Amino acid sequence: MSIDQAKEVLRVEAEGILSLIDRVGEGFAQAVETIYESKGRVIVTGIGKSGIVGRKIVATLNSTGTPALFLHPVEGMHGDLGMVTGQDVVLALSNSGETSELNEIIPPVKSIGAKVIVFTGSETSSLARMADLAIDIGVAREACPLGLAPTTSTTAALAMGDALAVCLLTRRDFKESDFERYHPAGRLGERLSVRVKEVMLVGSRLPLVKLNQTMSEVIAEMDVKDLGTALVVNGEERLIGILTDGDLRRALFNGLDVPKLNLLEIMTPEPKTVDANALALDALEMMEKFEITAMPITDTKGRVIGIVHLHVLLGRGRFSRRPHWTDIEA
Repeated sequence: MSIDQAKEVLRVEAEGILSLIDRVGEGFAQAVETIYESKGRVIVTGIGKSGIVGRKIVATLNSTGTPALFLHPVEGMHGDLGMVTGQDVVLALSNSGETSELNEIIPPVKSIGAKVIVFTGSETSSLARMADLAIDIGVAREACPLGLAPTTSTTAALAMGDALAVCLLTRRDFKESDFERYHPAGRLGERLSVRVKEVMLVGSRLPLVKLNQTMSEVIAEMDVKDLGTALVVNGEERLIGILTDGDLRRALFNGLDVPKLNLLEIMTPEPKTVDANALALDALEMMEKFEITAMPITDTKGRVIGIVHLHVLLGRGRFSRRPHWTDIEA
């Protein structure tokens, strides 16, 4: 019984989407051009299940090059209409086209000067009559056997939203490189799944300073290495402290004569470190927890072997994996 019913639900919903094909015509093409030519954003609005579908349409539009926001119609009537400008296009979703909370927001939206496009199952509805363009997404029946729960109708609205986003993607000549720009999480995930030892900066890139150096020399080293940090080490290159741009700013703010200070007066002793074999994700979590932008990596004897910077982890710095780096003993 359950298997047969599930198949029937899928069949009904598939038929609902297929029925839209013959209704995609000049009105839909005008909707694409209206959004493409607008200087503003797409403001999607809807309530209930239509609102949930609207949020998904917003996400798809944003990720494919069309700036979009979601506006809850009730919140809109209580101040959020301030997000709408005369250059925007409002996309309103309602199967019945008679949802009072949604319909009430359309006249104020139009008075602002925004164009209004609607997805509705009734082209003769109040919502459709108020719109500049109405797209028919009506379905023969819901997959719900009671005919009450929005099922086929919401699937149809979602599919039409996808069609709109894809057509706009093509109209904008949106390329794979553009898509990747809006989806950095894939690259970020790759960065954060590696070990710290594969992404840490080493050798000549380390901003190492000694206690006997002058502040001018220390600041020069920080400037050359461009990490906003200096690692204070002893003669055996064991880590004994850290100095950051923030430390220098605070010293200046407090009226201290920075050039005349010595490192012991201004550095932070025993700084946080991360193990070279830890995941880059673990390093990022530590940096967020302690609100720091750079963490030194030391060996089992406390000697500095590397540094990892927040910008490198998040992709704003040079990312250089070293897949053949020799394992470092714990």
